[in-house]
Amino acid sequence: MVTPLEDGFAMPAEFAPHERTIMGWPTRRELWGPELAQAKIDYAAVANAIAAFEPVTMVASPGDAEEARAALDGNVEIVAEPIDDSWLRDNGPIFLLSGDGAERRASLFAFNAWGEKFTPYDDDAALAAKLASRWEVTTYEPGMVLEGGSVHVDGAGMVVTTEQCLLHPSRNPWMAREQIEGRVREELGASEMLWLGRGLIEDRDTDGHVDLIFAFTGPRAAVIQTVPEENHNFPACMENVSRARAAGLAVIEFPHLVYGEIAGEPIAMSYLNLYLCNGAAIVPTSGGPEDEAALAQLGEVFPEREIVPVPGLVLAYGGGGPHCITQQVPAVRAG
Repeated sequence: MVTPLEDGFAMPAEFAPHERTIMGWPTRRELWGPELAQAKIDYAAVANAIAAFEPVTMVASPGDAEEARAALDGNVEIVAEPIDDSWLRDNGPIFLLSGDGAERRASLFAFNAWGEKFTPYDDDAALAAKLASRWEVTTYEPGMVLEGGSVHVDGAGMVVTTEQCLLHPSRNPWMAREQIEGRVREELGASEMLWLGRGLIEDRDTDGHVDLIFAFTGPRAAVIQTVPEENHNFPACMENVSRARAAGLAVIEFPHLVYGEIAGEPIAMSYLNLYLCNGAAIVPTSGGPEDEAALAQLGEVFPEREIVPVPGLVLAYGGGGPHCITQQVPAVRAG
């Protein structure tokens, strides 16, 4: 079986130009509970914020399509398809570009709802192929479980992940570490993998997704979550920083992490679960005093982008943030 790497295709960095963003409308009542209505409001806020910079395609269950349409701006396209949940970063297609940027393809990794933590997930598992067909792209089937939020790429040959997630026994227990690394690099068109250790302790559902603690700012350059020494995430955060620097990355430490409570449940909200769309960084915020310093530093980290705050606490209660609920469709080179 020929791989994307062999064909000369690779996943572009998120900071590269997009054609559009894909999202999904919240639907799993068992996950959101009393916060479902607010989750829809906050998803709409994220979608509308992105739509000011690039088109958005919102996938909604057929029975929710009109509700979604009423909440969203005109630059958001509604696609009615059966879905179980609303985390398109993880179950959507991962789009690839040819070396000259003239052709787009997609890797369709298997999806098992983060180790079968939520059921059913059949509709979500089938969605990536439907969306790839919608954009009429050639697809690859890697034959392994992987969520989009468990990897980041820098567009220059590096993919980063965490051992906690990709080596978790609920994902691909039949594969050794070397096999997992080789397959991921082949399917994303990467020449090198950086293994971080663990994600946030508060990441209860995804087993340490890297997109809660890390974002590439450019080729071999990243911003990485750190915390005060008294925080229980401190050892893992510093280990991640150490590994990244040892791999030759230019690292910016980001010491801002917000704690709050939603529906009686304590949560941590990660500012680094931000989404880079064309010309902007869509950043989750808590509405509290911590936001000011976090947004100011992100303005320094991404000086050429508009920093756009969106509500983040309810998204964190659901298990993520703006990055977790979005998936980029990279732009194809014109001509």
